[in-house]
Amino acid sequence: MINERENRSFEDVKKQAELWIREASQYIKEKMKGTLSITTKAHQHDLVTDVDQNVEKFFLDKITDKFPDHRLMGEEGSFEQIKDLEGTVWILDPIDGTVNFVHQKSNFAISIGIFHDGEPIIGLVYDVMGDELFSSLKGQGAMLNGEKLPALTKNSLNEALLSFNAGWLLKERGLEELVESSRGIRSYAVAALEMAYVACGRLDAYISFNLAPWDIAGGYALLQEVGGKATNYTGEELTFLEKDTLLAANPWIYDEILEIARKK
Repeated sequence: MINERENRSFEDVKKQAELWIREASQYIKEKMKGTLSITTKAHQHDLVTDVDQNVEKFFLDKITDKFPDHRLMGEEGSFEQIKDLEGTVWILDPIDGTVNFVHQKSNFAISIGIFHDGEPIIGLVYDVMGDELFSSLKGQGAMLNGEKLPALTKNSLNEALLSFNAGWLLKERGLEELVESSRGIRSYAVAALEMAYVACGRLDAYISFNLAPWDIAGGYALLQEVGGKATNYTGEELTFLEKDTLLAANPWIYDEILEIARKK
């Protein structure tokens, strides 16, 4: 638990991170006008561009200079140095939704979760092309472009919009019951935004089966401030040190979704 002095300090950290996000987004938009250098990582659908790598380096350089006692866990390499969440750790996805970035030039985000001794303190998810900044500071609620988000309200599964990749239906047949039980299914292919959408009520739940800490850290911090719930798909706490499954949901339907998941 952070004290009042630490909380004031993290207010300054949040303001600085927001400025860097805006600066990084301008760089991304400029690079989109030219030709991207695109390679693959684990498989043909796991893309990385020179822009992802340069944005991560930008944050690494800024953090090292401004907050030398902070550490960075970033998708494009800096995660290799992080084995624990002691002290203050920035968990960064420089471009979440790289496939969307490459193919659609939209629906991608810069995502940052800032943790202190394993506790989520700051959440930042910025839709670069939509110019929507979701932000949170522990104990002070979550905001969208400076307007405070309300706590999540009561809902039922039959009125809910859920989000998950349709491809998961081929591997997790239990999802079929959720398709039949809910009002509708959406997929944006960008975990950080989908979690932010749960936090602001545009979605009621988001499910995935293979996400890294940088995919979810920013969105997780947001959800904590509006009463949302986020665990892995079996209901266990997330560690933010390795890949895991994810169920992020409005608390009123979380248990029902988990019960259906456990029946598979």
